[in-house]
Amino acid sequence: MMPHRPALFPVLLAGAILLLVVHGLGRFVYTPLLPWLVEDGLLSVQQGASIASWNYLGYLLGALLALRWHRVAQIRRSLPWALALHVLSSLLQTQAESADALAALRLLNGISNGLVFVQAPSLTLEWLARHQRISSSGLVYLGVCVGLILSSLLVSLSDGMLQGAERWWPAALLSIPLAWWGWRQLSRLDMPPDESARASTTPPSGRLLDRASTPLFLSYAGAGMGYILPMTFLPMIARLQAEPGDFLVGGSWLVVALATLPSPWLWNRLGVRMGDDIALRLSYLVQLVGVLAALLLPGASGILLCAVLVGGTFLGTVLLTQRLARTLHPHQGPRLSAALIALYSLTQLAAPWLTSVWMNMGGSLHSAFWLGAGAFLWGLLWMLAVPRHRSP
Repeated sequence: MMPHRPALFPVLLAGAILLLVVHGLGRFVYTPLLPWLVEDGLLSVQQGASIASWNYLGYLLGALLALRWHRVAQIRRSLPWALALHVLSSLLQTQAESADALAALRLLNGISNGLVFVQAPSLTLEWLARHQRISSSGLVYLGVCVGLILSSLLVSLSDGMLQGAERWWPAALLSIPLAWWGWRQLSRLDMPPDESARASTTPPSGRLLDRASTPLFLSYAGAGMGYILPMTFLPMIARLQAEPGDFLVGGSWLVVALATLPSPWLWNRLGVRMGDDIALRLSYLVQLVGVLAALLLPGASGILLCAVLVGGTFLGTVLLTQRLARTLHPHQGPRLSAALIALYSLTQLAAPWLTSVWMNMGGSLHSAFWLGAGAFLWGLLWMLAVPRHRSP
């Protein structure tokens, strides 16, 4: 009699739904909303950049909490509370009529995002590893892709019906049933609560950083700083640079969202075929070209190329890094994932803050993209120092 092989689809779908909720309807709905919030007079461009930084600070705090609560039993206790915090802060954003109130709520929303973005994929990855199905792990990030498309559609379809803080309502209301369903499915996973504890009490080494993993951490720092500029400000750049009436003025975020849709499958597949390390180097190069396109090509063509290349690649960098890290230190799974996300969130927190400082000094939002190009070059160079490993 053949051993029972559990169905992958419900588990991957549940993890993907939770990432859709906190990343698509939590974090990245802010990107297409920002130009409208500025137009409605709720925020200035500088305040928008500052509020983005508060959200990324929350994301860092959430990732640090996930680093503390990395065992299966701890994840099962904290994950539903993180989802509840997301829903509450999303609902309260509909009442935030000042920049300070919105900044505080984006901080709380970021904390929930950081926790869920680490814990949901970590729980899923450990379950897949337990059932020898780890090569499918990248597919959980499809939830982020669908979330980006959904966030774009919600903002576009509600335009003209909602104004100011009311624009948060569609994403807030949709989060409630999706968060509830996704957590119900993951709460039923057949993971012994002490499994991670056993794994973490007998590791070959308790160090997160060694000769193999340190270059990977340094490279990932560049990924966080590099991708966040176009993923936060590209619609604003389109509004400032594209010709009036151009599709990209209102549709650049939709292009980004559509470009992300095949990316988890594509980069998951490339990692399996080429090796995660080689695929990672390619992902940094593609994103570097995308940001340089926005800087060097005129108007709509550069914006379009940046949207496609960065949008279609940044999730590949995330899933390949997480899987390669687990290959380097298989005994530290969720703890290593949390540490990487904490570093990623620290550098992506710095990028909007540096952009805000640059603009206050008289620089333009467009020229701040040179910071992103430099970050991707940094990431690519450090990836060359990561020793060759193939995923199991």
